[in-house]
Amino acid sequence: MVSTANEYTSSQIRNIAVLGHGGSGKTTLTDAICFIAGSSSRRGSVEAGNALTDNTPEEHEHGMSINLALGSAEWMGTKLNLLDAPGYLDFFGEAVAALRVADSALVVVSATAGVEVGTERVWEQCERLGLPRLVLVSMVDKENASFEQTFNQIKDELSSQAIPVEIPIGSGEGFRGIVNLFSKKAHIYKPGSKKGEYDEEEIPEELQATVEKYREQLVETIAATDDTLLEAYLEGEELDRDRVIAAMSAAVHKGELFPVFCASAESGYGVRAVMNKMVELLPSPEDRGPLVIEDGNGELVELQPSDDAPFSALVFKTMSEPHAGELSYFRVYSGSLTPGSNVTNPNRHRTERISHLHVGSGSQRHEVSRLHAGDIGAVAKLKDTHTGETLADSSRPVTLPTVDWPSPDISIALFPHSRGEEDKLANGLAKLHEEDPTFRSAYDPELGQTIARGLGELHLNIALEKLQRKYGVQVETEQPRIPYRETITRKAEGQGRYKKQTGGRGQFGDCSIRLAPRARGDGYEFVNKIVGGAIPGKFIPAVDKGIQDAANRGVLAGFPVVDVAAECYDGSYHSVDSSEMAFKIAGSMAFKAVAAKAHPVLLEPIVELEVKVPDEYMGDVMGDLNQRRGKILGLEPAGRWQVVRAYVPLNELYKYQAALRSLTHGKGMHNRTFHGYEPAPSHVADKVIAAEAARKEKR
Repeated sequence: MVSTANEYTSSQIRNIAVLGHGGSGKTTLTDAICFIAGSSSRRGSVEAGNALTDNTPEEHEHGMSINLALGSAEWMGTKLNLLDAPGYLDFFGEAVAALRVADSALVVVSATAGVEVGTERVWEQCERLGLPRLVLVSMVDKENASFEQTFNQIKDELSSQAIPVEIPIGSGEGFRGIVNLFSKKAHIYKPGSKKGEYDEEEIPEELQATVEKYREQLVETIAATDDTLLEAYLEGEELDRDRVIAAMSAAVHKGELFPVFCASAESGYGVRAVMNKMVELLPSPEDRGPLVIEDGNGELVELQPSDDAPFSALVFKTMSEPHAGELSYFRVYSGSLTPGSNVTNPNRHRTERISHLHVGSGSQRHEVSRLHAGDIGAVAKLKDTHTGETLADSSRPVTLPTVDWPSPDISIALFPHSRGEEDKLANGLAKLHEEDPTFRSAYDPELGQTIARGLGELHLNIALEKLQRKYGVQVETEQPRIPYRETITRKAEGQGRYKKQTGGRGQFGDCSIRLAPRARGDGYEFVNKIVGGAIPGKFIPAVDKGIQDAANRGVLAGFPVVDVAAECYDGSYHSVDSSEMAFKIAGSMAFKAVAAKAHPVLLEPIVELEVKVPDEYMGDVMGDLNQRRGKILGLEPAGRWQVVRAYVPLNELYKYQAALRSLTHGKGMHNRTFHGYEPAPSHVADKVIAAEAARKEKR
């Protein structure tokens, strides 16, 4: 759907990331907001597969949000850009992208499940970015819902600065309204209402004491953020709503308060109140002020959220749509943009021509004649601009900070099901990365495999589903091979002699070498000890090359031999038959013969693992790491969490993230960095050597 839309300036815009754990109701809430505001003509649902911001077959099939999607609503003369981000950790990169371009966040917490690991992850990300937040306790109409219990969790596990601004009337199936602590009025919802309409009534008698308790906490907390207001409060002055709202808004902008709401997005009950407070409490791009960055000369530049400033924008999401092709979503940080403009991409030093400009809600797109500072829009078919890159006015080609994507932590090897589709596979994988930069792939020539990396098994599985549906490539998968190394542990010496007579000129090369182990990480060293011309100098580099070639092919299982010193100390030559090729072969023969006598061993890659888990799972996680031959380096407390650091062989970490989530009920997180190589135990080495021998026989 394409139609025209209203224009909004910076002060009239709210860019809000809608975040929370998977299944907390973010997409249903976004759908409800857009329907109530009138920007969407129908109510959709995740279960029915027609939610406004869940548009792909994969989202419909799995019943969950997978992609970051934009919902747009016009409310109280303000445009709400709702960045609906997936809640499952396999798609955390989408939440990171949303937060990169948002000015604030609405964190959704289920009244039945409470604060979950996904909630904590997005809260931490908001903290790092200093984003103002509202909190919504959702699903208060579900069985076993508890607003009070969930609110206490929010205070204990997210922030002590969380304060309720409304409380529910009833819970579960009995949820029928809210009490607004500002107005001290009850909003009783009209049965059967589709847009959350309500009647304003007096507070039910049984809730009077609870309301007074929460109201007092609310006013005291807000007053404490404003000296003038605090003084008036202490003097017993009745604080009017406008003063309290203004003070609360200022505190929210500074991250000093996090107002908590309650609602049922499915019925629409409570949603209007949240929409009102999004407008009243959350900052506009103008309120957030200029973005300060360094230009190419290292000087600070202020990007003012004003139409008068030179244009600059960040592309934060790319989606491939069946009829529109690639659609690039971007946030304008300064200046404005009109169709027909030429802008520059400083990342690639290319010029892009902007054709039609769109704003949107889900798959519904609306053309605009101008996109103002602070707004979020989309443009189709950019030629040379990719996710995370900048568009700017050529008069000031600044480069904006890109999205800080999380690093993929699991990998899988894949190959096309049908022969001859290697190029098709490579193209499809590149397209998937463009849409989702946390999905990465590359061909590893050492392993002889194409390796795909992602944030979890579900992330990879869905990427491969997209690969088949969108790009027609069906793949087979297997465990990635491990990049083992080999080395020697003792000194040894010996000869390599190559002689071949085929009639006419022959081939002759003869060299004697010594091998010695070097310290781990010191690499390869070649030393020429030839004296008296035993081997002419012009052939010495060929000996070196032959040794290196043989070392790269290994002596145990075909893996490169590392950390070896090779010394060529003697040899002989033939004045006619000797050649560089002959001495290269002789060097290779010498290395194979001597390395076999130098007690070669297999080296396995070791990673430094950092695992963050709640205290109660510490024993299970450490026990699991011990079974994986891990060497525990230490423990560090981090609030309710513990951080375990350990050295673990890479071979033991295949699908580790899935195992960790199983051990910790989804709460454990880890990251890994390469540490180095260490000798593999004999039982491990024997298995690897046998497996590589079998693999070579199958070729």
